[in-house]
Amino acid sequence: MKRNIVIATLTAAALATGGTVAAFAAGDDETATQRQSSAGTQVVADRDDADDRADDVNDDADDADDREDDADDRTAVATGDVDVTAAEAIAAALKSVPGTAVSADLDDEDDSGKVVWDVDVLGGDTWHSITIDPATGKVLGSHTEQEDDTAQVRAALKGSSVTAAEAAQAAAAKGAVTSVDLDDDGGSRAWDVETRATGKADQDWQVDLNSGKVTTDRSDDDED
Repeated sequence: MKRNIVIATLTAAALATGGTVAAFAAGDDETATQRQSSAGTQVVADRDDADDRADDVNDDADDADDREDDADDRTAVATGDVDVTAAEAIAAALKSVPGTAVSADLDDEDDSGKVVWDVDVLGGDTWHSITIDPATGKVLGSHTEQEDDTAQVRAALKGSSVTAAEAAQAAAAKGAVTSVDLDDDGGSRAWDVETRATGKADQDWQVDLNSGKVTTDRSDDDED
């Protein structure tokens, strides 16, 4: 009788011990799963951080390219590589393709390092982009483009008396004109002109479409 009681007690103890071991084992499995899940989450977070850093590097590179292009343009103006004014570039473009000049920009041609005038001319319903040599005024190339704002541009220029070339000439007293573009947004429609002068920062001007009056462009200040 006592022997049976002892055996029963030992059996219960063994079961209890086994259950505890099983519980510990289960606990270990759960902990391992949690650790694996946590590690996976950390890998994803690290990958996201790496992608963010790569995006920042690309943004910095783009900014550096923009600054380099601006520096090339300034160097060209300062060293006399640009003998042809914005007004003269527009005149040369209009001889090649009759129409209405809407913009002229001194720019780096296809990132090749060569600075050229890019003149946009609206002829009929077709947009023409014409490349002008800034040293000789020679037409280097021309191609047509598709634009969605043709009607908007025509509406902005309707009834105006000051052309892009005349706007460039009016602003030339402020410095070397490097771009002239039509600002057709909002109610204050005008020619936007950018100039560069030795020892001074680039300046933006607005030229009235009818009077030709030159005023400081305050739009950048408003955005700041």
